[in-house]
Amino acid sequence: MSSSLLKKNAKAFAKELGIEFSASEGWLTNFKKGNGIVFKKMCGESSNADINVCFKRQNWLSDLIQEYEPRNIFNTDETGLFFKCLPEKTFTLKKEKCHGGKHSKERLTILLTVNMDGSEKITPLVIGKSAKPRCFKGINPFPTKYRSKKKAWMTTELFNEWLVSLNSDMKREKRHILLF
Repeated sequence: MSSSLLKKNAKAFAKELGIEFSASEGWLTNFKKGNGIVFKKMCGESSNADINVCFKRQNWLSDLIQEYEPRNIFNTDETGLFFKCLPEKTFTLKKEKCHGGKHSKERLTILLTVNMDGSEKITPLVIGKSAKPRCFKGINPFPTKYRSKKKAWMTTELFNEWLVSLNSDMKREKRHILLF
């Protein structure tokens, strides 16, 4: 993106918002400095992406989203939880030595899903290593869906199982959702 294009877009946004604004060189310098924007030479061939295809896809996605109510637009993402991980830093007295322990690699993978307006949170899917963890005994009803895999990672098989279950739930409610 060039400086002139940045200024042109800023003017267009200001006009849309009904703000009187002139994108001066001073404004541009301060804007770039305040937002950590630098002018760099492009390397490699990544700049060869067809910009028209990008704009078409962006417009298509915008149009698609308009067809759904915010309560029917969902985002899902997975995260790792290293539940036995020790901190790297701690408070101690100046003269005392401070030793850390070995970092644990024990983990859970958690799949979280929420709709656009935040009114609905799908029951999280937790993936651990143990098929029947003893710590779960007596917890009823269990607040998450739990599955096990050797490395506690999400797999295509687990994701497809989760997706089919979500689809069944939405069909039962006669809902059509958009999932990202």
